[in-house]
Amino acid sequence: MHAHLGDQLVIESPTTGAARRDGEIVGLHHPDGTPPYDVRWSDTDEVTLVFPGPDAHIRHLEHEPGTTDGTSQPQTAPAQASPPAGPPTTTPRPGDIGRRVAAERRRQRLSREEMARRARMSPEYLAYVEERPADPSVATLIRLAHALGTTVGSLRGGGGDLPPGQGHALLQPRLRDLTPAECRTLLSTHGVGRIAITASDGRPAVVPVNYEVVDEAIVFRTAPDSVPAASVGTDVAFEVDHVDEALSRGWSVLAVGPASVVTDPDAIRALSRGAHTTPWAGGEREMWVSLRPVTLTGRRITAADR
Repeated sequence: MHAHLGDQLVIESPTTGAARRDGEIVGLHHPDGTPPYDVRWSDTDEVTLVFPGPDAHIRHLEHEPGTTDGTSQPQTAPAQASPPAGPPTTTPRPGDIGRRVAAERRRQRLSREEMARRARMSPEYLAYVEERPADPSVATLIRLAHALGTTVGSLRGGGGDLPPGQGHALLQPRLRDLTPAECRTLLSTHGVGRIAITASDGRPAVVPVNYEVVDEAIVFRTAPDSVPAASVGTDVAFEVDHVDEALSRGWSVLAVGPASVVTDPDAIRALSRGAHTTPWAGGEREMWVSLRPVTLTGRRITAADR
């Protein structure tokens, strides 16, 4: 018998051959996947060390039809019910949950070991969730969401097309100003922010851009005939923020200063080489605009006792 993290261990009834208990394998004790296993049982959500007997078999997440533990045996596992029908936005594509978990873990600067400890699972299983097209159980998602301070819906991608901040406000919120040093830290090295400008038709416009922070200047790529290009030669405002839906907290940073086009060929090459990402909007965007903040301010909302 050989198993991988995320496989199911199925215990059959000796009389009927039907499954009488099953659980998710969340821990391996041998590199070759042989028993024993740490199993989280679906009926109790408890994790126990299991030495499978003759009435047990492995249900792999990915296996050839007609096999259970990798041998050419008849499929004895009971048929699984089809998932309930629903709009595509409610069913995450394989791997999406793991990518969201990994991205949020890195954003919070958590090691995989610390994250696994918080979620009460093995680091190996967490690695499996993050790196493979896994479909964790609801109980596992609850643990992951709790460890990250978010919600199961967020990990599933729910509400992705809705504006952020639709939750209730804190009972005792505290709004405080941020220092310039805190603002620079929150700007980080790159991300997505919004630039507020007066467009060529004289109307105000706010446009999201992928940005980089280089030598305390905020730089972004655009096209010469685009709306953000109208910022060149004017004073503009640049804003970036983050909303914590689960805890009703958040922060915002506002930079104001003159914008100019980068013309030095060496500087352009250095910016292109060092960019963390290409513009999400795609297309030809080879014009670099630099904003050097004259003022840098920010605010943060937390609970009053923090």
